[in-house]
Amino acid sequence: MSTRPWIVDDDLRALIGPLLPPWPEKSPGPQPVPDRLCLQGILYVLYNDIAWQLLPPELGFGSGQTCWRRLDCGQQAGVFDQLHRLLLAELNAAGNLDWSRACVDGSRIRAKKRGADTGPSPVDRRKTGSKHHLICDGRGTPLKVITTAANVNDVTQTLALIDGIPPVAGQPGRPRHCPASLLGDKGYDSNPNREEVRKRRILPVISRKGAPNIRGLGKLRYVEEQTFALLHQFKRLAVRWERRTELHDAFVSLACSLICWRRHKKARS
Repeated sequence: MSTRPWIVDDDLRALIGPLLPPWPEKSPGPQPVPDRLCLQGILYVLYNDIAWQLLPPELGFGSGQTCWRRLDCGQQAGVFDQLHRLLLAELNAAGNLDWSRACVDGSRIRAKKRGADTGPSPVDRRKTGSKHHLICDGRGTPLKVITTAANVNDVTQTLALIDGIPPVAGQPGRPRHCPASLLGDKGYDSNPNREEVRKRRILPVISRKGAPNIRGLGKLRYVEEQTFALLHQFKRLAVRWERRTELHDAFVSLACSLICWRRHKKARS
């Protein structure tokens, strides 16, 4: 990884530029900071997990309040979800998405300031936390992440994760949004969910409680842990500071996009 990973290169700028909402033409105050610098300020916070007001002014990002507002405006306009979808399409066009299976899992994080979608951690109810519910393809590419309170059971988010996969273009025919099979551990054991998954023409491969684990399932599901490790390398996602879930989700979508962007660049090189 670059020593300055928050720097936005020309290719990424060309991809995200058309998605950004424009500044108001007659906005009061001084000339707005360029979009590219605002985005780099947002990435700086995402990578380093610092308070907005501590953004180094010498880097030219503007004030932390400016970058925060651009993050909020971008999330309201759906910029980061659109960027994630575009990059998934690029990976799909190059044949770098594995639709033969998808894996689901959850990972808890601390929530320092409480807020929406936070709750007591099941392992220590004195501490408030949130949970990231993830579905990824067979190669560990993140397809959808949902943020809930830490005490929400994984099984309740199974269908939401499947239905939350965006239609991914890049191949002839209709955009694809369903894998061939769904892999999950015993935390996802639910007969009603299995039926709903089958209705979506997806084969559920989920271990049952009280029965031995499905042989070889762990070797196929290891990619989830790898993806969570990649997500939580972004320090802002390892601990939640945002009271508003939509702002935390903006960081999550941006992190998923950056993971896809790295894989896209690696495939092209």
